[in-house]
Amino acid sequence: MGSSAAASGPSSLKLVGLVAAWYAGNTLYNIYNKKATNMIHAHWFVAAAQLVVGVVWSMVMWGTGMRKTPNLTASDIAACVPIGLFACLAHAGSVLAMGVGAVSFAQIVKACEPAFAAVIGLLLPPIDVKPMLAYAMLIPIVGGVGLACVKEGKGVDINVTAFAWASMANMAAALKGKMGGSVTKSLKGDKSKNMDSANVYAVMNIISFLFNVPMVVIAEMDTLQVEWDKATAEHGAQALIINIALSGFFFYIYNEFAFAFTANVGAVTSSVLNTAKRVIIIVVSSIVFVEPMERNTVIGSAIAIGGTFAYSLASKVKPAAKKKKA
Repeated sequence: MGSSAAASGPSSLKLVGLVAAWYAGNTLYNIYNKKATNMIHAHWFVAAAQLVVGVVWSMVMWGTGMRKTPNLTASDIAACVPIGLFACLAHAGSVLAMGVGAVSFAQIVKACEPAFAAVIGLLLPPIDVKPMLAYAMLIPIVGGVGLACVKEGKGVDINVTAFAWASMANMAAALKGKMGGSVTKSLKGDKSKNMDSANVYAVMNIISFLFNVPMVVIAEMDTLQVEWDKATAEHGAQALIINIALSGFFFYIYNEFAFAFTANVGAVTSSVLNTAKRVIIIVVSSIVFVEPMERNTVIGSAIAIGGTFAYSLASKVKPAAKKKKA
């Protein structure tokens, strides 16, 4: 009974539960992250504080024995360092983009991530050439994002700073995916290292935090105390700390559930559902933060997200094998 159940893969109920937790965690993260960044103008600090929550969570899980402690060598950790760096930039870029602009706008720009991944796949070895249909789907993605930036009666209206940070997040996420695939596969393949999907994410989260700290020092240390005092005077220290802590908690939780889901179903299904997730975030954030959604924004978002959905499917289509001549 046990072996046949294992062979049949995860139950549908488990998968539904993982998706529900992933979506709920991601949506709540975006809400509390925006509340926190609205309160304090120290967004590198907020990004670092969010990662601290995940670091503490991992230490508790390992310290109590609820999860096996990773057994990594110095060379294993060195291989993870570049991935942690790009994870840091991807996370911070998203926080900064949503901090200076609307959550919905950041999510629309982040729908362009496949375009960045496609370019990185062609530039960095091993070269990853997608089917032509996948490259064709980049046109509606980029075009949809462009249309969403066109305001009726105003022409192109872009929050340049938010666009730049979201684009940095896209580039970093693409580089993390490109460089991290082989490393994580190798670590997870060696059972002695105790690196299941949850521990892989936990290690990346810790390295990401270590890279985030110097950015706080460089970008915000001179003004951090002033910004903190200003935020606590206006909103109260308790409200500020709660929003930062909850955003960090939901950030870690949603990523852990997303990693677990991907490990069970594979990258294609996960990519498709990751695309659908953006629709929920855009709608919920527009309601919670009263972010206006003009006709072009709605149509452009739909086109871009639909293109991302199609790209996810088309990029995994394998070419038909050529028949050998007799």
